[in-house]
Amino acid sequence: MAANRRALERGLDLPGPPRWLRQVHGTRVVVEPGLDTPEADAAVTAVPGRVLAVLTADCLPVLLCAEDAGEVAAAHAGWRGLAGGVLEATVGAMRTPPGRLRAWVGPAAGPGAYEVGEEVYTAFVDGHAADVAAFVPTRPGHWRVDLYALARRRLRAAGLSAHAVSGGSLCTISDPRNFYSHRREGRTGRMASLVWIDP
Repeated sequence: MAANRRALERGLDLPGPPRWLRQVHGTRVVVEPGLDTPEADAAVTAVPGRVLAVLTADCLPVLLCAEDAGEVAAAHAGWRGLAGGVLEATVGAMRTPPGRLRAWVGPAAGPGAYEVGEEVYTAFVDGHAADVAAFVPTRPGHWRVDLYALARRRLRAAGLSAHAVSGGSLCTISDPRNFYSHRREGRTGRMASLVWIDP
């Protein structure tokens, strides 16, 4: 893993070492992370050259930036974190007003391939009844879920405008040529999503 991370840094000619997180499918956001790998699922920085990173292999990577490029954030939004409010917490930790933010939703388990059970369904629908629109029943006690739609709803609720959210169309499960997928493969690698402000 360490060798892969060094290769990534060299291959992309990054302005500095990525600030990796010890992701736990939670909602903690670190502002101005150091190199100590904190336990968190999102990070925010306004420091040019400070590279934020999240790792995913079916969960949603969500990258945010201020319209004036003065602040960026990276969030790891698995279903638990998404239901728990990691995106709202990330937006809330940024000093930029939500109406001046843009977000990109990266590759994740797509709505045509990601089947979930009662635990996931209730985690969303019990707190937000309108989230039922993101679930399609497949068999008793199971649904296909559109994580992209749920993320867009959360970002909109946090104050971003609809046109400020892009991405959310690439499925990790159904595209083995391009993406890792924990759901498809069980034991697999992870993809890194990075964001920084040019120094």
